Amino acid sequence: MTNIQTCLVESTRWLEKAGIGTARLDVLVLLEYTLDVDRAWLLAHGETPIEPQKLLKLKKLLKRRARHEPLSYVRGKTEFYGREFVLTPAVLEPRPESETMIELFRALPLFAGAQAPIGSSGTKSRSAVHVADVGTGSGALGITASLEVPKVTVDLLDIDREALQVAKTNVDKFTLSLSIVESDLLAGTNGGYDVLLCNLPYVPDDYQINTAAMHEPKLAIFGGPDGLDLYRKLFRQVSKQSKQPLYILTEALPPQHAALEQIASKAGYELYENNDFIQVFKCIQKSVSDSLK
Repeated sequence: MTNIQTCLVESTRWLEKAGIGTARLDVLVLLEYTLDVDRAWLLAHGETPIEPQKLLKLKKLLKRRARHEPLSYVRGKTEFYGREFVLTPAVLEPRPESETMIELFRALPLFAGAQAPIGSSGTKSRSAVHVADVGTGSGALGITASLEVPKVTVDLLDIDREALQVAKTNVDKFTLSLSIVESDLLAGTNGGYDVLLCNLPYVPDDYQINTAAMHEPKLAIFGGPDGLDLYRKLFRQVSKQSKQPLYILTEALPPQHAALEQIASKAGYELYENNDFIQVFKCIQKSVSDSLK
């Protein structure tokens, strides 16, 4: 039988020939996943034979990776903000830059003065902040927001039913009670949100994406000629609501930020903070106290 060390060497060489730049690391990850062991055990037991059934499973996974399918799809899971989420090719893989949105969300004045949940001992009691994760995909943003900032209620919105199934799987995984809503941005909701978390498709239609991204759903990637069509639609919807969100957090390419700021301004929002890919917009006509009435 093939042992771990031989498999590692041969599989790494094979993925390298397929043009995988992280070949050895990917083989290690797939070996851990297939054998259900950690990295330290794996590297310390190179002479251990791999059972034929597990070797067959590993080869199937390696073939998928050799086609440049993202490792997270091959394994069926990914990490976001230190937690593991179920992932399928029906949804976009959460990016590390999206974690910045969670940091900025946690720092909003809505939650000022309370490292503990709003309404807990030593803090002034307030009604729950109502949050929508617009274009939720896997649910990673909304679920993480719910776990990181207690005393919020979060709705997960997406137009794609397959994506919502993945989101539901992750909601169940973390035993949460979040509303999952099929909606074209905000069109399928009653509004009334205090905060919107929006990682909408923002890649321009003619942008050349990499081979790995070609395995991801195009619906979740491309956003029109300049990449901002869905943000225009979102802010148009927001501007017509009787209760506008106090804060809207968006993700886009940094060169798109000036244009996105103009789009937000037309809907009555001003730039509150800008960090990496993330922008935070604040409703000009509203204050924190108004939003919590």
